[in-house]
Amino acid sequence: MNIHDITSKGNKATRDGFGQGLLEAGRDNPNVVGLTADLLESLQMQHFKAAFPERFFQVGIAEANMISIAAGLATAGKIPFTGTFANFSTGRVYDQIRQGVAYSHKNVKICASHAGLTLGEDGATHQILEDMGMMRMLPGMTVINPCDYHQTVAATKAIAAHYGPVYLRFGRPAWPMFTEGMPFEIGKALLLAPGTDVTLFATGHLVWTCIEAAQELDKQGISCEVINIHTIKPLDTEAVLKSVRKTKAVVVAEEHQRFGGLGEAISSVLAQHEPLPVSLVGVNDSFGESGKPAELLEKYGLGKKDVLEAVKNVLTRKR
Repeated sequence: MNIHDITSKGNKATRDGFGQGLLEAGRDNPNVVGLTADLLESLQMQHFKAAFPERFFQVGIAEANMISIAAGLATAGKIPFTGTFANFSTGRVYDQIRQGVAYSHKNVKICASHAGLTLGEDGATHQILEDMGMMRMLPGMTVINPCDYHQTVAATKAIAAHYGPVYLRFGRPAWPMFTEGMPFEIGKALLLAPGTDVTLFATGHLVWTCIEAAQELDKQGISCEVINIHTIKPLDTEAVLKSVRKTKAVVVAEEHQRFGGLGEAISSVLAQHEPLPVSLVGVNDSFGESGKPAELLEKYGLGKKDVLEAVKNVLTRKR
């Protein structure tokens, strides 16, 4: 697909995709159950509750209890989907996840909304930027960060059919939709547009940012290969190496700290197999603040201009 063929078909939040995906997963499998910690509509779980009230549990503001209940339900053969903000889905309950879910490889789906800076006005205490790093370090944990509404629907349904603990991360704001009809497979990167000069690896909201940057760079004669890494762990190492051996230059963009996330995961692959120049677009060792999502992305170095600068920088270091 040519980079200019990728266009937005309107805006819709990835959390809406989770709500729709959970409803469809519930229709497909009677063992799917939902739990939330007093954030029913924020995660769009009201549709599942309305369709399957006997399979839904409102645990109140008790996130640790929610994870423990989910672990118990998984032991009984259910497929529990827990829902709360990403900050409360990880930082507040890391011990319960590690000890009660990951250690015994329970089939719990930890579903986390309002991740990253695009949570916006709720500010630094809620804008978790280290969650993917925390979760990918847990043995056996699958980590998925879809890029738009359609991919979140597909990811939610896919993790219901996947056995084992999963961390599914998504966001609050309405965001461009562009993956309708595209394939989704856990652990398989999605090539959006081929290129020859530099590879842009992106995840979550920043996939669209990289598409816009690549379209602008193409007009300047710079050919970008754009790859959507929706599965942070297990990382599609084969796809990463195939691309970088062609382009010989890498930019990684994510709505996350530069530490611990996709950038470090890809940098590790490059260091071990194919040392090449890489530039990281991510939050640089900082907490966020209250503000409009788009303005926060610009302020913290996650805007289109930052991707453009990263590309120009890495091309100057290309062999």
